[in-house]
Amino acid sequence: MATTQQLQDFTQQVRRDILRMVHKVNSGHPGGSLGCAEFITCLYQEVMDYSTDFSMDGKNEDLFFLSNGHISPVFYSVLAHSGFFPVEELSTFRLLDSRLQGHPTTHEGLPGVRIASGSLGQGMSVGLGAAQAKKLNGDDKIVYTLHGDGELQEGQNWEAIMYASAKKVDNLICTIDLNEKQIDGTTDEVLAMGSLRAKFEAFDWDVIDVKKGNDVDAILAGLAEAKALTGKGKPVCILLHTEMGNGVDFMMHTHAWHGKAPSDEQLENALSQNPATLGDY
Repeated sequence: MATTQQLQDFTQQVRRDILRMVHKVNSGHPGGSLGCAEFITCLYQEVMDYSTDFSMDGKNEDLFFLSNGHISPVFYSVLAHSGFFPVEELSTFRLLDSRLQGHPTTHEGLPGVRIASGSLGQGMSVGLGAAQAKKLNGDDKIVYTLHGDGELQEGQNWEAIMYASAKKVDNLICTIDLNEKQIDGTTDEVLAMGSLRAKFEAFDWDVIDVKKGNDVDAILAGLAEAKALTGKGKPVCILLHTEMGNGVDFMMHTHAWHGKAPSDEQLENALSQNPATLGDY
């Protein structure tokens, strides 16, 4: 079992990876990646039961689907440091013929990636299919998904949300990255969605609020609470209140870094705020 400090150190290295990957190719999405670094670290380092001997069927192991695929840098970093593929491969991010495309894809055969994601709004539907398959196969493991809050402006999500409760898919835990920002501004400015808690509850989901979505202890507590609710007839939603660009002071409290790479000077500033803990690739 990892300690809080170990999880924080792991997250700090993930932040370095995100910054360096995006900077190298002057392309990518650092803001949301940084905001979800603690969460995906906790999933893979402490919560999920999985094998790094990767197979697409995922039998008898917990599964994770990244719906908001543009935050691939954080996903790739955590997968690499969790043993799915060599950490050195992170240096190929977004390069021609790399397995680490800007949005995760499956035809390159990158271990840990189960769906192509990036066309927003589809991950919950895929997660539902995987969760129902597990129930049909007598597999008691859990399916986890992650979605952006702006992504919920896509209508397909709400069809899936309705379906999940109607069919009692209670081995599914969907987490919403509730940073209240998207590429063009705040979610309220682009298309206000009101209370997501009220909406999910109206669709008959169990809902958990994790107010400190960048605190590893709060995240672990929220995931433990969510897991305890599985198997009780309802799907589970975690509203994870995060800060876009977390861990880099000039990237926080703004949507500006949703999809922008740091300059050389900005990279050095950001890295100075996050000293290496596991060693750079």
